[in-house]
Amino acid sequence: MLDIQKRRVRLLLFITAVLALSITAEKFRELVGKEAASKSGQFTFMNCFDMGSGSLACTAKEGVKLYVNNIRSAHLEMVRQRAMEKALADAVTEGLTPSEAAKQAQKISAKATKLAARQAKRILGPIISCGWDFFEAMYFGGSMTEGFLRGTGTLFGTYMGGFHGEERFGKLGYLAGSHLGSWGGGRIGLMIYDIISGLKFMFQSIQPEYESSSYAEDGPEYAESYTNQEDSTYYETSEEKQEESKWFGLF
Repeated sequence: MLDIQKRRVRLLLFITAVLALSITAEKFRELVGKEAASKSGQFTFMNCFDMGSGSLACTAKEGVKLYVNNIRSAHLEMVRQRAMEKALADAVTEGLTPSEAAKQAQKISAKATKLAARQAKRILGPIISCGWDFFEAMYFGGSMTEGFLRGTGTLFGTYMGGFHGEERFGKLGYLAGSHLGSWGGGRIGLMIYDIISGLKFMFQSIQPEYESSSYAEDGPEYAESYTNQEDSTYYETSEEKQEESKWFGLF
């Protein structure tokens, strides 16, 4: 019961944090303007239903991701089948009963599947999704920073979504979770990029005002000191000329 409450609290905190991040990123996006905002973020999920180039791009992108993630699931299934066949053959040679052989084969196949999942989980699907979103950001005219942040968000989102989806619902949960995690992670990466751009814009706009205000404060003092220096220089020069004229008068 307590574990379920903790999960609900974590989910609520995560949703609240994402909403706050989204609102903040939208405000900064309006502050910096379209030119400095994230470029690839302009292509939203609704563009997939324009029955044109947007639909074609979404079909190709999600098709590649689905194919790659399905390769992983097929690989795990093949590993499980091979481990079960080998375990059954070993159990028969050991002289175990069919029920005991089946139980032993299930345990061995489950261990082999977990090991293969750990090996493949961090490799194919998340990396392909990360690279795709990185080059997509560059294609839309984004900077290297935008591509890096979006790709990093996609990488972690695909991994976490697939992990939790498979933990809850198995193979279908992994496919659905990796897709949703990929999309959500990429969006969070773009939000972080817009927030960084907005903060940079604010610092750049505040710095010239500070410099101009400091110059305005120091300006009168600098002008007064410069005037005093000129007066003292002029006074010293006039005294030197008077002394020289006296000496010439003696000769």
